[in-house]
Amino acid sequence: MGPLERVKQIEEGAATIAREENIASTEGVHYRECRKNHAATIGGYVIDGCEEFMASGDEGTPAAMKCAACNCHRSFHRRVGGNVRQCESHSIRT
Repeated sequence: MGPLERVKQIEEGAATIAREENIASTEGVHYRECRKNHAATIGGYVIDGCEEFMASGDEGTPAAMKCAACNCHRSFHRRVGGNVRQCESHSIRT
């Protein structure tokens, strides 16, 4: 096995691990209302009223990150549920 073949094998393995971690981290996660401010450029505050994220495409495709209802990226929608990992310095103390 040559050096280029080894690099390709490492890259494919890293991509597989990244996909598996991404799937594991999104279990039980739902995305609710859209929080994108459509009037931010003019100094206002207007949201579109989209109440829940609906993927435009199949999981694993770029279209899966766009909402079919409002056409916004998934990151604009409020994330609910799932296991959120935090370090000790950012945990809530009572």
